[in-house]
Amino acid sequence: MATPTSLPATFVAGNVLTAAQMNDLRGAFRILQVVSTTKTDTFTTTSTSFTDVTGLSLSITPSSATSKVLVFSTLAITGDAGQSVSFGLLVRDSTALFIGDAAGSRIQASFYGDSDPNNLLQQGITYLDSPATTSATTYKVQVRSGASPGVTYVNRTETDTNNNQYSRSASSITALEVSG
Repeated sequence: MATPTSLPATFVAGNVLTAAQMNDLRGAFRILQVVSTTKTDTFTTTSTSFTDVTGLSLSITPSSATSKVLVFSTLAITGDAGQSVSFGLLVRDSTALFIGDAAGSRIQASFYGDSDPNNLLQQGITYLDSPATTSATTYKVQVRSGASPGVTYVNRTETDTNNNQYSRSASSITALEVSG
């Protein structure tokens, strides 16, 4: 549904909305659908190219090409002690989202993980996307190692010893279709 245009530009005491204006307002900026997935198991990769995190993707089909999709993602990520850091990427179909400008050989990423093998970072992002489609759209998280050899861990630390000094975590991705 489109942004209401029949509303006054400003409101002052005593303004009364017509039934049409109230209906316009009621239909504006509604959450039309919510799709979410949570990953509770672990994932590991040695790739220095961005790789899909198994179980951390979702598909949403916008009801209108003017709809926005509000994406929330949280990624529990770390690297091994033998490399720099690990990186994560938010992706729509095959398009990277929420990344900085290209600059030399720097890696464009949405998330990063520490190189401390005992420090699992919970990184979160919020991104408002305009997919401009009514086709099924996939949002997913990808990760890569910062250097080779190197390992990127999701939802666990490198050490991962079975005692109360180490943790397991969860990661998630959620998409909300917002009427445009």
